[in-house]
Amino acid sequence: MKFTLIKDVEVSSLLDFYGDILTQKQLEAALCYYNEDLSLSEIASNQGISRQGVRDAIKRAEVQLFYMENKLRLAVKFRSLMDGLEKIKAKTLRIRSINKNLLFSKEIQDCTEVIEKTILELSE
Repeated sequence: MKFTLIKDVEVSSLLDFYGDILTQKQLEAALCYYNEDLSLSEIASNQGISRQGVRDAIKRAEVQLFYMENKLRLAVKFRSLMDGLEKIKAKTLRIRSINKNLLFSKEIQDCTEVIEKTILELSE
């Protein structure tokens, strides 16, 4: 169960990065299945195709998504970037606290404000 949940979250994330490369049917089926938590039968009914057709579309989509991630590594790089920004943010807050409590420098305050603004812009 845990592995399935992790895979579901991963596929959902990969859809954000590579969904545009899928066919319309693959994208619709995968979005309904992974993001809207619809069953294969519900998706089949909505799309007017067989349950097996939906399953095949989702499996083909998964193969494409994992292939693209294996080649481009965009999701891994994005997660690494977000983790790095969180670390920078934490250290910036620490610098700001030390500056406020120990020595107060206007230059340090200005620098931390620029860093925090940049982190916010990159995180959007």
